Amino acid sequence: MGLGRETTNLPVIPSNRGDDLHNIEIADKADLVLFVAGNQFMVMDELIASFQSEFPEVKNIFYETLPPGLELKQILAGGAIFKDTVLDIIPDVYASVSEKAMKKLVDAGIIDDGDYQLYLHNRITLMVPEKNPARIEKVIDLGRDEVRISQPNPEYEDIAFHIIDMYRDAGGEELVSKIMEQKREEGTTILTIVHHRETPLRILKGTVDVGPVWATEIINARKNNLPISEVEPGEHLDQRNKINYYITKLNKARNPENALKFMEFILSDKAQNIYEKYGFVPHRL
Repeated sequence: MGLGRETTNLPVIPSNRGDDLHNIEIADKADLVLFVAGNQFMVMDELIASFQSEFPEVKNIFYETLPPGLELKQILAGGAIFKDTVLDIIPDVYASVSEKAMKKLVDAGIIDDGDYQLYLHNRITLMVPEKNPARIEKVIDLGRDEVRISQPNPEYEDIAFHIIDMYRDAGGEELVSKIMEQKREEGTTILTIVHHRETPLRILKGTVDVGPVWATEIINARKNNLPISEVEPGEHLDQRNKINYYITKLNKARNPENALKFMEFILSDKAQNIYEKYGFVPHRL
């Protein structure tokens, strides 16, 4: 790691996102390197502890919980810049909430077609402040002129596309345009800078009235006793049947055997039960 190479094409990890780079001090010598979707941050400590209890030989694990779109850019560029340092880190395992991301890796020759697999599901819900002062009752209410929305950024976050599908299902292209274009120009749709973990902070600060989030974010906020409430879109809108998480080993994985161990573990009942405890929808084989 260092700045001794061409950096113009490398994505930049914001300097305040060090909490998404776990065990970075051992990244160069890690027995396993994982890039996982940022919405899994709350489950990773328990998941990794459980994995290491079954595979104690995998001692040092570096993992990122950045948005998978940003992680994909890292992989395709061969690194990233963080705090004036080049991170020459390529994962052994990459997980995303988008099959398109996997196909991009296939097209780039980084993985082989058929290497990636489905392993998890999730659903979308609406986070609002405690007592819901803006009186949000349904998805279409987000189109009201005065409602301030914390909106995941489509440039980095796969959840954004599922949210847009939810808007489309609720109110057609008119609602999509209203929220993603008109209200954005007016300043009442506020895109996230890095990822939707910013939404609970905005709600606590009172700078937004609502934010579409993973249902797992609601569970995590309640575990931390945050003063938030939830407005359920309903099963017909929450995209639960369309949200698929994919995982793959990279062809040039530095630790291919350990990567395969993690891939096997992630599909096990033990791992799926841990995910389910945190609000994810398990993928039972």
